[in-house]
Amino acid sequence: MTDLLNNLILGFSVALTPMNLLYCLIGVSLGTLIGVLPGIGPIGTIAMLLPATFKLSPVSALIMLAGIYYGAQYGGSTTAILVNIPGESSSVVTCLDGYQMARQGRAGPALAIAALGSFFAGCVGTLLIVLFGPPLAELALKFGSPEYFSLMVLGLVSAAVLAHGSLLKAIAMVLLGLLLGLVGLDVYSGMARFTFGISALNDGIGFVVVAMGLFGYAEIISSLEQKENREVFTSQVRRLMPTWADLKASWGAVLRGTAVGSLLGLVPGSGPIICSFASYTVEKRLAKDPSRFGKGAIEGVAGPESANNAAAQTTFIPMLTLGIPGTATMALMLGALMIHGIPPGPQVMTQHPELFWGLIASMWIGNLMLVLLNLPLIGIWVRLLMVPYRWLYPAILLFSCVGIYSLSNSPFDVILSALFGLLGYLFVKVGCEPAPFLLAFILGPLMEQNLRRALLLSRGDPTIFFTRPVSLAFMLAAALMLVVLVAPIVRRKRERAFQE
Repeated sequence: MTDLLNNLILGFSVALTPMNLLYCLIGVSLGTLIGVLPGIGPIGTIAMLLPATFKLSPVSALIMLAGIYYGAQYGGSTTAILVNIPGESSSVVTCLDGYQMARQGRAGPALAIAALGSFFAGCVGTLLIVLFGPPLAELALKFGSPEYFSLMVLGLVSAAVLAHGSLLKAIAMVLLGLLLGLVGLDVYSGMARFTFGISALNDGIGFVVVAMGLFGYAEIISSLEQKENREVFTSQVRRLMPTWADLKASWGAVLRGTAVGSLLGLVPGSGPIICSFASYTVEKRLAKDPSRFGKGAIEGVAGPESANNAAAQTTFIPMLTLGIPGTATMALMLGALMIHGIPPGPQVMTQHPELFWGLIASMWIGNLMLVLLNLPLIGIWVRLLMVPYRWLYPAILLFSCVGIYSLSNSPFDVILSALFGLLGYLFVKVGCEPAPFLLAFILGPLMEQNLRRALLLSRGDPTIFFTRPVSLAFMLAAALMLVVLVAPIVRRKRERAFQE
């Protein structure tokens, strides 16, 4: 207990420095902004801003990028409630009841409950990082290369299983990501692989280039296809404070949503969007009158918004303690660590305690900032919704190109990112989710390193992955997930759940 208190004191002493407070404010403000404005999500924004963090300290960079991520979960609810357009994918389910509340003149209570529920869930999620992060990291320090390889296999299988659409397409995306992650010089032999004689590919394909193309450019192209048709309830946002009846109806949903989001956020591949849908399903099943849902039930706002914010915090646990990103955004956060020369894994806590605990302390501070930003400044966010998207996209594209060019002063990177943008647009059209691709792309090189180290230890004997108990457990869990999904009844239920 004493060690925990000392670590929290260290964390707050780092997070409360003027510079880190400033970057925390910048992060949550940007997160709220991109959450409010549909068209580019936290993944694209974080990818755009990664080059800008090169000159920052690792702590300041991670605090700002984390603020963008969980700030976007807050901002997404504003657009969902007022415009019926989810500013962030995890706010899709908030549209169902939040927008109906706005139509009934109750946009204020809907926004307030979303903000308060998000604040509570975010604080609880951060507390779980404090409680479970250190023991998990201590356990992971005992892992060897076979255990890490098996854990990454389990993570990628989970990402494929929980991806939307066809399981076969998700597995294909994982394999494609692994393949492209191998482009460049072989670390052990120095031989060029899959470069086709292009010297610019000798160092591999930059993950910022890939993320920007798949989640930035592709999102913009897809959004330009959609007609702008927005009915903003500006006149309806008057009284923000919810009534006692609203609080009484929603407190149980907030607690359940926090629990659902906290648990599912730990599962690789789930992320806030699945957590918000799961919470909505729970609330509808437990309701005395399920027919109220979709017609302005406040529980349909409180539960999902709490769930997606709790998940936004707990997804940091496997990334910070095991070096395994559970979502595409966490893959970018992992990349940010590597850019700053910090190897991902449990050693982050032991070798860089100021980064680990400073980031955790900043999450509590950032969640408080978000409540202060979202409720009093709701008028500003509403006015931003009036800005036509066609005015925003050229600026976003220009900023993206400048950021990518600044990575290595290479026009080839800009062209490559544009090609990945077209590829991402193609993925959208054929129903392939790009998140498993990015996770596999980031984990591919790490998997290869651990695979080769394990085989060197065993002198080429692949049974090393099945003779060590922890590694065997991970492999069996991955195989079990795939075998269960082959069953027709399970596959049909999965497809029906995603359709809903």
